[in-house]
Amino acid sequence: MVTVIPDYTLLVQGVLFLTLVFLLNILLYKPILSIIDRRKKQLEESENEIRLFDENAEKKVAEYEEKLKQAKLKASEAKKEVIQEGANQAKNIIDAVRNEIPVMAREFQQKMDKEVEKAKAVLDGNSRQLSLEIAQKILGRPVQ
Repeated sequence: MVTVIPDYTLLVQGVLFLTLVFLLNILLYKPILSIIDRRKKQLEESENEIRLFDENAEKKVAEYEEKLKQAKLKASEAKKEVIQEGANQAKNIIDAVRNEIPVMAREFQQKMDKEVEKAKAVLDGNSRQLSLEIAQKILGRPVQ
């Protein structure tokens, strides 16, 4: 078996090891840890921005849906009003026509009665003359 006798080189190696650890800590570990910390902070900030953006987007979607719902309700109400107004106008027109029909029928009947009277008068005046002409043609002689 080999026996190792500690001497001053062990102390030198210990000092070198501690110096190496100190230098690596300053030159390697701290910069890497600071970079990792910065990236964590950036990642957290990005996540916060994303969360805020998502919340804002959700609010806007909710507002949009509410406005769309209100617009649909208004459109439905306007449609109902237009339909009701059209029905009322149609009813008014129908009522007006129904009221005018008897008046128009009376006027038409009066005109027809006048025309019939005129036709009767013309026919009465002409019928005597026509009767005489027909009788003369049939009899072949003048009739008075």
